Amino acid sequence: NPITLELGCGKGDYTLALARIHPERNYIGVDIKGARLWRGAKTAVEEPLRNVAFIRTRIELIDRFFSQGEVSEIWITFCDPQLKKPNKRLTAPRFLDTYGRFLAPNSMMHLKTDSQELYDYTLNEVLPTRNANVLANTSDLYHSAYDGEAKLTQTFYEKMFLAEGKPITYIQWINN
Repeated sequence: NPITLELGCGKGDYTLALARIHPERNYIGVDIKGARLWRGAKTAVEEPLRNVAFIRTRIELIDRFFSQGEVSEIWITFCDPQLKKPNKRLTAPRFLDTYGRFLAPNSMMHLKTDSQELYDYTLNEVLPTRNANVLANTSDLYHSAYDGEAKLTQTFYEKMFLAEGKPITYIQWINN
């Protein structure tokens, strides 16, 4: 079945929500923090969701887990925006190059974040240099006309940011 990754998945909120809706796909949440992953893995076992897995690793090493063309979609949800270190952002060119080693041609990518800086950086600095085909973008997801899977569920952090009045940004693009 096609594989979708959630990078920096935390408790795996998106991994679990998407797996429930699309049993014909496989979902893998990736995070460095084992305690976070434990919650998502426990939920997947309890339900049971047979199309869910989790990998504990650094994103810098993610290409060691997949073969060329094996992954068809990536979600990056509420990752650390690395405001002082652009090269460490999960949408930095070096990371997009890493993902390109295992993404199938014309794979879908998503960025959902409360960080206006990460959103602007990705949309205005990174994607134009990669000839990415941006399919959707909004600087305020819940006050936009967008009606897709990005509104499917709210992560723990997303709920917290919304309660603080922060707008949630979203970009969907085809990785070329």
